[in-house]
Amino acid sequence: MTQSSEPDRGAVPESAPAAQPEPPEHPEHPEHGYGYMSDKDKYLARVRRIEGQARGIHRMIDEDQYCIDILTQISALTSALENVALALLEDHLRHCVVHAAQAQGPGAQADLDAKIAEAAKAVQRLVKS
Repeated sequence: MTQSSEPDRGAVPESAPAAQPEPPEHPEHPEHGYGYMSDKDKYLARVRRIEGQARGIHRMIDEDQYCIDILTQISALTSALENVALALLEDHLRHCVVHAAQAQGPGAQADLDAKIAEAAKAVQRLVKS
């Protein structure tokens, strides 16, 4: 086997650290981040469980399980998603809306009004689902 003197252009040097994406900052409050950040691991664990439930439903259908059993699992999955959504909404209210309510200066009232309207629309979407 012969070695080429050409460097491998697609290779990443071993000393180069893997690029880690920066966590997104809240557009209005970059120093604060998002309300769920302190519970991010908890949310990720809950979503992983929900993913497992969805895969289980897929498997049940693939294995021709009884329809009522599948519907029971769909109900559990729906409930789990609703619980995550409600917890995220609470975090948003406790963090983003409270922060907007405590803000001072020009435009503070308009920012608060926008946050309240945003939360109200999120509640409407949850109620409709």
